[in-house]
Amino acid sequence: MTSIYTAKPWLGRLSDAQRAPITPPATVVHSFRAAVDRAPGHTALAYFDGRLTYRETDALSDSVAGHLAARGLQRGDRVAIMLQNTPHFVIALLGAWKAGATVVPLNPMYKSAEVAHVLSDADVTALICSDRAWEGYLRDSAADSSVRIALTACELDLQSRDDARVLGFDRLAPADDADDLVTVARQGLAAPQDRELTSGDVALISYTSGTSGTPKGAMNLHRGIVYNAERQRTGHPVPEGACYFALAPLFHITGMVCELAACVANAGTLALAYRFDAGVVLDAFAEHRPAYTVGPSTAFMALAAHPSATREHFDSFLVISSGGAPVPPALVEKFRAGFGPYLRNGYGLTECTAPCASVPPEHEAPVDPASGTLSVGLPGPDTLVRIVDEKGQDVPFGEPGEIAVSGPQVVPGYWRLPDATAEAFPDGELRTGDIGFMDADGWLYVVDRKKDMINASGFKVWPREVEDVLYTHPAVREAAVVGIADDYRGETVKAYVSLRPGAAAEPAEISAYCAQRLAAYKYPREVEILAELPKTTSGKILRRELRFPG
Repeated sequence: MTSIYTAKPWLGRLSDAQRAPITPPATVVHSFRAAVDRAPGHTALAYFDGRLTYRETDALSDSVAGHLAARGLQRGDRVAIMLQNTPHFVIALLGAWKAGATVVPLNPMYKSAEVAHVLSDADVTALICSDRAWEGYLRDSAADSSVRIALTACELDLQSRDDARVLGFDRLAPADDADDLVTVARQGLAAPQDRELTSGDVALISYTSGTSGTPKGAMNLHRGIVYNAERQRTGHPVPEGACYFALAPLFHITGMVCELAACVANAGTLALAYRFDAGVVLDAFAEHRPAYTVGPSTAFMALAAHPSATREHFDSFLVISSGGAPVPPALVEKFRAGFGPYLRNGYGLTECTAPCASVPPEHEAPVDPASGTLSVGLPGPDTLVRIVDEKGQDVPFGEPGEIAVSGPQVVPGYWRLPDATAEAFPDGELRTGDIGFMDADGWLYVVDRKKDMINASGFKVWPREVEDVLYTHPAVREAAVVGIADDYRGETVKAYVSLRPGAAAEPAEISAYCAQRLAAYKYPREVEILAELPKTTSGKILRRELRFPG
């Protein structure tokens, strides 16, 4: 492909370690076994006061694999895992892969219809979920599907602290139609020896969030996961054996790759805290002293706003990354001023197996002087990022267009959807649907989602630009901007905001604040203040729920 971007101007800004060729292991299981060999007694998983070593985690997941094989699971069958950030998730994941399966991660917030779609679409054979979800509605969903093996988990197991802030539920009686995951894991079964996966096998069928239409299953290959995990390991100054805190959910590609797989590649300790609660997370930071974490900007806003947060909570971190949505420049500076660390922006998609660009530890992201947009970073050495027009042709450096990505981490397509694959991956290059631009030095900037552009009297308004201004207002904690129908302009700009604890502001004041800093067609004519903005479980603000309430 001849392209002005082929020269990769970003290479000159990467360190020798970041540019150096890497030879990742074939699969995450191979990476995990290497960690077991190097550090068998090192803590692999920390869950409140519970600890599991690499040797113990290896044996527990072996037994799960042996159980699945004994129940008839075949190589290549799909195993759905619907669990929070607990050791059970990791044991189930490794066990499924050791049994030769493809894993289908499910969001624990999915309702029955969403689960039913995935179970049917992926033709799932085994389901591993919490006992409460099984008793609540998953039993019925599974009964109407191809699922014939069920394992349930009580997340109160493998720890004894029972923190009521996130673990405030009771144990259930054992189910008579599902096996208990921990009981199975402790049976001491051997993993089958004829199920070895290869780098080209599908590790995950990751269902996208379905921002438009029915969710599609991206086929994340093992080689894509271990490639990005190894780049995380070699590109970050995090020593072997360090603690990684799982702030992003493990069922999300960011948590799966940047936390779990990267931690395993580094023989580190993965600290888990069930689900996000700002107070619980801060306590975990103090207890486990993590060196690395990654999460959405909304999580860092919540942590910064917590009354107990201090600089000491964050002083163990060597790298803090933010992904899932672009970070407002104002948040980066507020966070550094209040707590010390610099939040490192990053950019990726499920279809890119998490990151395809990030801010290296040796740099800080520049801010585009014209738009005020913070760069999401530099692409990796083996990744080609282009900015293209509607016909797929390059646009010049500095000009906006659709971000297109090719490289070893890009998935081969969507599960059983050849037409959608052909549309999204022409010649294997991912057309992301994101609008962005790249400067001549290789820094990538994300403007917004293509479909989120607001057309106000014929002028383009990108919600991100307005949101970045809203975040500079001292009272604003979270912000989301959408277009709403307007008889005169066609569309006009509306902002939804939540306020910082103890802060007060009126909608008209916030609108006037923006009017002083934005062109007349860009500032929000309407502002609505909410207690909380709707978010995905991974912390991304859901503009579509604000655009189409109810």
